[in-house]
Amino acid sequence: MKSTGLLSILTFSEKRKDLLFLLEKGPRSLSQIREHFNVTSPEISPRLKEMEAANFIYKDEKEYHITPIGRVATKYLRPLIDTLHSIEKNETFWKEHILEGIPQHLLDRICELGECSIHEEGLENIYDSHKIFMNSIAEAKEVYGVSSIFIPSYPEFFSNLSKNSVPTSLILTRNVFEKVKNEYTEMMQSCLDSEATKLYLIDNAKVAFVATDNFFSLSLFFKNGSYDPQRDLVGTGDTIANWGKELFEHYKKEAREITSL
Repeated sequence: MKSTGLLSILTFSEKRKDLLFLLEKGPRSLSQIREHFNVTSPEISPRLKEMEAANFIYKDEKEYHITPIGRVATKYLRPLIDTLHSIEKNETFWKEHILEGIPQHLLDRICELGECSIHEEGLENIYDSHKIFMNSIAEAKEVYGVSSIFIPSYPEFFSNLSKNSVPTSLILTRNVFEKVKNEYTEMMQSCLDSEATKLYLIDNAKVAFVATDNFFSLSLFFKNGSYDPQRDLVGTGDTIANWGKELFEHYKKEAREITSL
């Protein structure tokens, strides 16, 4: 469908879009608008006239204002822009991996991961990213995660969290659970004995992630089904961490609690 009319007014011009967002914050005089965009009157005046004609803004004797219709447009335009920015920023990560392990209602809020970045390691240093991950959660007040792959340093690390009474909830896939149970029996038992630790079992999961009160790290599988050990999507902050905790709650509904070996 060819973009025409009101849609083209906002999507075909970065300046018009930014004008709308500027006036959403409050009225501005022509001189203030010129100063904000560092442009001359001949450069900005055509954009202002186009926005007025589209009923997005209006001008009184002194200032330009956003219209009620303009406010409606910004309400729906900003989430779209934020979503596209979030996808574009880490486009290769989203393009190359299986996303079916992420429920649609969280993918719909992918804009909340807009401040995340990709941490990448060479194959010769694939465990280094996990050292960074462990450093990031060492001081966490709470830890949630899904482990669909086995990392040798994890059993001891999470056992120490249990010993330090850090509230921790982990969902293990069946293969990971069997390996840890057979090869790290004492460490797993110490986790089960801790009131601060909850372990859950799930048959399969095409994600691997950890979320804390302020940190989130996500690993995915390639479209051929193999795990990507080199790239993690990582971010900090309440919004990102809460997105990760909601992902955990999604998997928790499909898992059963492990109460004994």
